[in-house]
Amino acid sequence: MDGANGSTPDHFILLGFSHSPQLERTLFVVILIAYLLTIVGNATIVLVSRLDPHLHTPMYFFLTHLSFLDLSFTTSSIPQLLYNLSGPDKTISYAGCAVQLFLFLGLGGVECLLLAVMAYDRFAAVCRPLRYSVIMGPGLCRGLVSVAWGCGMANSLVMSPVTLRLPRCGHSQVDHFLCEMPALIRMACVSTAAVEGAVFVLAVGIVLSPLLFILVSYGYIAGAVLRIRSSSGRQKALNTCGSHLTVVSLFYGNIIYMYMQPGNSASQDQGRFLTLFYNIVTPLLNPLIYTLRNKEVKGALRRLLRGHSKPRKE
Repeated sequence: MDGANGSTPDHFILLGFSHSPQLERTLFVVILIAYLLTIVGNATIVLVSRLDPHLHTPMYFFLTHLSFLDLSFTTSSIPQLLYNLSGPDKTISYAGCAVQLFLFLGLGGVECLLLAVMAYDRFAAVCRPLRYSVIMGPGLCRGLVSVAWGCGMANSLVMSPVTLRLPRCGHSQVDHFLCEMPALIRMACVSTAAVEGAVFVLAVGIVLSPLLFILVSYGYIAGAVLRIRSSSGRQKALNTCGSHLTVVSLFYGNIIYMYMQPGNSASQDQGRFLTLFYNIVTPLLNPLIYTLRNKEVKGALRRLLRGHSKPRKE
């Protein structure tokens, strides 16, 4: 048999939601609408942050990268999912699967690190307000973003080939709607203990360490907020951090809940919907969180829509 000797398949079959065909048509419509809204929302954040000079600050520099990241992350898997939901063909080429795995791992790692960078920016704004502009200079901002992108993609460069080279003994059915690393590892017909150990070590550096840094940063921020005597000052500090903290809660809450589930079939079904939430709902909500809670972004949108750049006095 082809694959009995560990040969590389020319395609994979993404089972996705095929076990519930009655849901596929509804899912196609819902996901398509959510995907289009995600594109519009994140593209708007990127354009507004770049075009409005009032938003040329470190906070919006990082937000621009987060929105671009969400656009890229969603586009790495959702078009393929929409294609598979639209008809009986559930296949994806080996090259397509490899690209999808690389982008899913890489962009997910970049987002973990970028959220930690944004937490440091909020720490500097609240705890070191008088030195904020000196601390968060353009060089440091570009350097932090470059490190986040570099480390995230380097992690994927290590893990993607290792995952794809696992022998599968002719198995080509991926029990997921995308080429996700845990689903591909489960297909292996050899012991995967070494690979899973490497995944754990890298996850500590890419996922858990940024989360710990974020928690420590917000511990210092909470202490600084409690020392502010005026209620208006406290409210301003909370508004400064509220949007980012909401995004962090959505992102990490979903990841932690998803990967702490037991590996039975029921949890795998649940995992598909959680991954879908992570892929489409979170990137869809991020622009709403930053616009609905942020007067500066709403003001920039009004100025751009009205065709002038002078700030309006509230």
